[in-house]
Amino acid sequence: MKEEGGYVVYENQLLSSYEMGMGALGSITRDSVHELSFQCRYFGSEVVSLVAEVNTVPPPLPVAATGPLRVELRLANGQCDAKGCSDANVYSSYYDAADYPVTKVLRDPVYVEVCILERTNPNIVLLLEHCWATSTSSPLSLPQWSLLVDGCPYHDDRYLTTLVPVDGSSGLPNPTHYKRFIIKMFTFVDAASLLPQKETVFIHCSMEVCHPSATDRCESRCGRQSKRGCEPPPSSGRHAINGVPSTEEIAVVTRETAMVSSEKIVLVAPQPAAPGRRLSDSEVPQSLSYGLLGVAASAVLAASILVLTMVWRFRSQMEAFKL
Repeated sequence: MKEEGGYVVYENQLLSSYEMGMGALGSITRDSVHELSFQCRYFGSEVVSLVAEVNTVPPPLPVAATGPLRVELRLANGQCDAKGCSDANVYSSYYDAADYPVTKVLRDPVYVEVCILERTNPNIVLLLEHCWATSTSSPLSLPQWSLLVDGCPYHDDRYLTTLVPVDGSSGLPNPTHYKRFIIKMFTFVDAASLLPQKETVFIHCSMEVCHPSATDRCESRCGRQSKRGCEPPPSSGRHAINGVPSTEEIAVVTRETAMVSSEKIVLVAPQPAAPGRRLSDSEVPQSLSYGLLGVAASAVLAASILVLTMVWRFRSQMEAFKL
């Protein structure tokens, strides 16, 4: 190919083949040799249209799915600058990662908050199912102590867990994404020796994220019997990770489940009170509580013995008088 005077020239050459006879001292042929040259010239500035048919592919169907559920359990540090501080006011600041392990003494309040992360839907509701404590980071380890059962304070605990309401007055963008409660710090008791253990405590919570519908109002089951256990079968209406539900299934797929754990909380010995400062009920050392309990028990026992002695002497005098 070459260009000459504004033309584009394409040229080529054809050569015929021929048969050769080869001898010991030379080679011959009896075929004619044909040579053909041809050339094509095109005007270089000419515009030629090319029609190409393009088959379009229909766009893919839209796919909607719920992303991974992320929740967080964190502890408020209890600092409150407001006058007449309420339980709701103490959730203004929280422990950072550098603050752990958090140290507490017996009966100290522990301010717990569970919240949904990275969801902006104002209609979803966080429901706590079961919250419990263990002495290790594993939620399945033993011993365990229940804090909330079906979202309600565990009724066999003398110091009932306090539920803190979260509503529009909290200033949070989505109040239904939060749950708060307060527990009193405790320590586990050794099953063999029945002695209090100086060890760590971890808090765990299982929860549901509920999407309100005509058949599910996303209300707490506190105070009424649960319709389902903590670990329901797959057919209970919770979201499946794979598969597209039918129209009937969409009406009941209203809940997602998750579990979350706290960082380490360490039990420490109480510090002595400053001179002239009165200890509150939550600050009374456990050893002092046990001592007062022992004194009270001894006093009751002594009084009982005294009463029995007086009754015995009175009966003896009456029998002697009759004789």
